[in-house]
Amino acid sequence: MTWTQNFTPINDNLVLSSLVALIPIIYFFWALTIKRMKGYIAGITTLLVAIAVAVLLYGMPAGKAVMSASQGAVYGLLPIGWIIITSVFLYKMTVKSGQFNIIRSSVLSLTEDRRLQALLVAFSFGAFLEGAAGFGAPVAISAALLVGLGFNPLYAAGICLIANTAPVAFGAVGIPIIAMEGPTGIAAMEISKMVGRQLPFLSVFIPLYLILIMTGWKRSLEVLPAILVSGFSFAITQYLSSNFLGPELPDILSALVSLFALAIFLKFWKPKTIFRFASEETAAAVEPLDDTAEAETTYTKWQIFHAWSPFLLLTLFISIWGMNPIKPALSGHYEGNNVLLGGINEIGKLLTFQIDVPGLHNEIIGSNGLPIAAFYKIELLGAAGTAILLAAIVTKFIAHMSAKDFFSTFAEAMNELAKPILMISSVVAFAYITNASGMSTTLGMTLAKSGDLFPFFAPVLGWLGVFITGSDTSANLLFGSLQKVTALKVGMEPVLALAANSSGGVTGKMISPQSIAIACAAVGLAGRESELLRFTLKHSLFLLLLVCVITFLQNGVLSWMIP
Repeated sequence: MTWTQNFTPINDNLVLSSLVALIPIIYFFWALTIKRMKGYIAGITTLLVAIAVAVLLYGMPAGKAVMSASQGAVYGLLPIGWIIITSVFLYKMTVKSGQFNIIRSSVLSLTEDRRLQALLVAFSFGAFLEGAAGFGAPVAISAALLVGLGFNPLYAAGICLIANTAPVAFGAVGIPIIAMEGPTGIAAMEISKMVGRQLPFLSVFIPLYLILIMTGWKRSLEVLPAILVSGFSFAITQYLSSNFLGPELPDILSALVSLFALAIFLKFWKPKTIFRFASEETAAAVEPLDDTAEAETTYTKWQIFHAWSPFLLLTLFISIWGMNPIKPALSGHYEGNNVLLGGINEIGKLLTFQIDVPGLHNEIIGSNGLPIAAFYKIELLGAAGTAILLAAIVTKFIAHMSAKDFFSTFAEAMNELAKPILMISSVVAFAYITNASGMSTTLGMTLAKSGDLFPFFAPVLGWLGVFITGSDTSANLLFGSLQKVTALKVGMEPVLALAANSSGGVTGKMISPQSIAIACAAVGLAGRESELLRFTLKHSLFLLLLVCVITFLQNGVLSWMIP
């Protein structure tokens, strides 16, 4: 039995309906920031509130609401939860095997300065992982690395979430941009060009902003040369690659250029003073040679390479998993003639499951008058988490870890992540209900009513979409068509509106419930999600404002920037 979405269920009034649609979102913010509930409790109760609003106020059949929640919960487990489990597992293996002590020393040999370590690990290395894998891997791995280096866990998680702003739009080998081409009919290359003329402004600014958050203006000026090298090398590469190569490689190339540029620069330049956190300065006053001695510990190049090999393997496997035509073969969708890929394709078919969601598949009529497909999609071989697991398996032999330690470490990771995974599944379920009931479309339609001010508010749609779904790709699919139609009505270039959706979306990633849960899980802070959200919220709103201003100016005085 089909059900048709109603986007104005409250007295056929869009404004009143929007206020109702905001109830689950407002509740979630209240639960975490004011009530300070544990993350999994906030997630589960928000899901229940969303179901109540969908059924009682939006008229969604209760059965369809529950099945929509189940679809989201499955997606929360795989691929998202699987990435977190395997990422944390790999990190724990390096700690247990003693390899992380060498990794820590190798970073300290470049710099003992916490500001510069944040640029290297959170900004550059995190961006590389975003470009290769996306989802939760960048924040999970880079935050865990910073904690291992000695950063406060909450601080490490917050820094990595903010640093992740620059690369999100081109994450997972450009999927957020590529995904918009189908529903909007605008070439991915054109969208890539426009995003590449917006995000580099943020990419230049983010390194400075990170250090300002960490140390304030005066201490930031002490490392300004390094900040400029990091930011400009990333931004210039991001612009060139997005405008001349396409959406697939900007993150990977920009991150590598930025990482190597800063590493080489630090061979010739050092800050006059070494910045450490207050707790470290107290310890240094008592034993001032401790950190220096650790930084000067001699390791051979082979030892350093061996210690970094788990993350090099992770990078290699994730990169392979994202390549065409390997990626479709892993999911059983390869159509070429290569014998090897054909064999992988057969295995991929066996390990890929797409099951119609009972009572939901093609039983909801969307805004375009067509039924909405709904599947439980499970890709066991093609999931990025499987690539990370393979890296962990190879690492077992490289690190000479016993089978007992290998499996006990995995069990330890699973035990630590049980509640964070529960939160992730519940908030993804909430996102699916928001979409299936029409609540997210109601909010989008309200923002689209802003008329001549729409160019300013267009990024807010992307920000809202990423907050709800946890994904720039999902936000682009959710609001891409609405952005295009509204832009044509108000005289705005559609490609600018689509780019604004993606660029605005990147600023919402740091407050997305999924991202918050992932970051806390990675650094062992399950249950303290409210603290992290309160840390990132103000930065998310500030960076969103910058994107709104950039888009508004590009629609007017800077219209020459539109391709």
